[in-house]
Amino acid sequence: MHGSIHLFERLPQVDAAAATVARGWSGASGRAKPLFGVIRNLRSHRNKPMALPPITGDNVLLAHPRKRSELPAILADFAARQVDCIVMDGGDGTVRDVLTCGAGVFGDCWPELMVVPSGKTNALAFDLGVPAGWTLEEALELAGKGEVVRRHPIVVTQRDNSHAQVRGFVLGGGAFTRAISLGQKSHNLGAFNNAVVALTTLWSVGQAFFGSAGNVWRNGTRMRLRLDGARELPHLGGLPEGERFLIFASTLHRFPGGLDPFRGIAEELRVGVMDNPSRGLLLRLGAIFRGTMSEATKARGLHAFGAQQVELEIGDRFILDGEAFPAGHYLLSAGSALRFVVP
Repeated sequence: MHGSIHLFERLPQVDAAAATVARGWSGASGRAKPLFGVIRNLRSHRNKPMALPPITGDNVLLAHPRKRSELPAILADFAARQVDCIVMDGGDGTVRDVLTCGAGVFGDCWPELMVVPSGKTNALAFDLGVPAGWTLEEALELAGKGEVVRRHPIVVTQRDNSHAQVRGFVLGGGAFTRAISLGQKSHNLGAFNNAVVALTTLWSVGQAFFGSAGNVWRNGTRMRLRLDGARELPHLGGLPEGERFLIFASTLHRFPGGLDPFRGIAEELRVGVMDNPSRGLLLRLGAIFRGTMSEATKARGLHAFGAQQVELEIGDRFILDGEAFPAGHYLLSAGSALRFVVP
């Protein structure tokens, strides 16, 4: 990968036994003043250490982890102190790391969560309706006044090791991986959030549409999918049987840039697959992005569906919330609902 995308050599290991720290805790502490556990990512786009105001208060536990490996101990401390709310001050990658590292601490018994969108990409915050300029100070003042919105993360589990897991909200592979690499270059040019979506989409589609057969943007990726432990997703042609052009999966309800590719799909885990980069299919991307594609469009090689579980075997790295994970054999499912407090 290019730019600042990090390639994980393997999925993180989740020790489910550690969840005994939070077991039996209802999440209702009965405190007059809620206790916040704050994880502030100082590497996030808006979090320049010299410009950040100090956060004080006897009801705030503030952590500035420098490495992902520090998060399990921080979250275990939050659980032991029974915080009422965990505030994640960072982008989508910060949320992914906290949810992944906290799975072995909280299990299905998480406290309420808040997201302060200070990263380069903040798709979850957009989906939740959190204002782009919302600050940590404003989040802490929201105690007891906000609305609670529930979202289910995607749980990606290694097929032959149930303890190897990662959690996030936007997953993609194939051409999506190449587009995210391009998005990192857009960040370097000063484009963020919706601007990145627009720039990378236009460039990627242009390359795939006008490129010759040998253009990397028209290549397929080895990929097989099986739905809910039963049938294999049929291949509609345009590339070799074992290859597909793109996969995109998410549990978000709203997307930046006005995209709504999963309109009308009720399941929490929603998946889109393009079997090929045919020009006839690419010409219909406007309808695909709006979720208004016709049956004729689908017949050209498009799948959009919801599922309880998707078995994915992929021959190249995939992207989850901005970072790359290795090729392999995985199970995708929707995790338990998390409660996010929003203004």
